[in-house]
Amino acid sequence: MKTILIEKLVQEFSLEVLEGEDYLNRKISQPRTHRPGLEFIGYFEYFPMEQIQILGKKEITYLHKLSDEKRRYHIGNVVKYHPPCFIVTAGQEGLTYLKQYCKEERIPLLRTNEKSSEFIDKLNNYLKNKLAPEIAIHGVCLNVYGVGILLRGKSGIGKSETAHTLIGRGHRLVADDIVVLKKISSKTLLGTHNRTNKEFLALRSIGLLNIAKIYGRKAFQEETRIALDIELCRWEDNELNNQLEPELTYTDYLGVKIPHIEIQLQPGRDVAGLVEAACTNWYLFQQGYNAAEEFFERIQNELKDQDNE
Repeated sequence: MKTILIEKLVQEFSLEVLEGEDYLNRKISQPRTHRPGLEFIGYFEYFPMEQIQILGKKEITYLHKLSDEKRRYHIGNVVKYHPPCFIVTAGQEGLTYLKQYCKEERIPLLRTNEKSSEFIDKLNNYLKNKLAPEIAIHGVCLNVYGVGILLRGKSGIGKSETAHTLIGRGHRLVADDIVVLKKISSKTLLGTHNRTNKEFLALRSIGLLNIAKIYGRKAFQEETRIALDIELCRWEDNELNNQLEPELTYTDYLGVKIPHIEIQLQPGRDVAGLVEAACTNWYLFQQGYNAAEEFFERIQNELKDQDNE
């Protein structure tokens, strides 16, 4: 299971440490946060104790209004479960009592000046990305016309060369050779680099190229949502290569099904152009347009016209 240290959150979001500086090595494993509302009034049946607890204005205002005895009772009911940490939003003050309880239970108490809703959205997105299940595959990841693609195939088939041509046409590199795939949701797969290969593209007989330095920052993208899995393979004479509407197949990555397209290579074929065409066609399909359906509809209309003559 992937985890993140609380210390990393402090650095990433510039959080103020109010208490528990010696316990910032505690680990976070859940990709969501929680605001303890029902828990402060004693309902704990579905309390997500492993999640970061966010204390916004509603929670702090409620605690401020309680007597010392009731406050200790209600807060004590929550801290005894030892959540990873508490984060107070909107720069709220008057937290002496909360510092004491967190000190007793060795729980980090952090604070941000950001509003609850904005901070929670940012933090949840960050946690979801960092804690997402991931795998590494061999291939190239690019963003073509705003469409994230995986370019796969056997070693030496021409993946990186095709990627270089696409970059020269204004498209963006995400990762070459090793592509890290992250499952963000049941239907969302992100492709990114492994940091070591960030901005680099390896071409046989040429060597390593730093794409950002050669083509500018616009030629590189940190991550992209994967929409197509394109496989380059050698031409097979006995294969049917002229289907008007190829059968739709999928590749499964971490339980997420990605549409799969096979492009067979032959001297003279504009592979980069075919990749661009595949991306454009996929985008139109998502908008509800199907070229094959329109073509067959035209044929049917022509036949009807002939019958009526």
